[in-house]
Amino acid sequence: MADNINNTTGGGNNTGLAFIVGAVVVVLAVIAYFVFARGGAPETKKVDVDVNLPEVSAPAVPGTGG
Repeated sequence: MADNINNTTGGGNNTGLAFIVGAVVVVLAVIAYFVFARGGAPETKKVDVDVNLPEVSAPAVPGTGG
């Protein structure tokens, strides 16, 4: 007589894979929140810096006024 052998496994072996996929989904959701909820790139600000310095004359070198 032939023996009836059932080699199927239960769904418990995929628990680790489900945990990893769930963690990846959560990380992608957090990244999507920071990218889309805040409007993407930060706003550009107009920065106007004036670097015009007053003219300063060097002191006279001693011994050349002859």
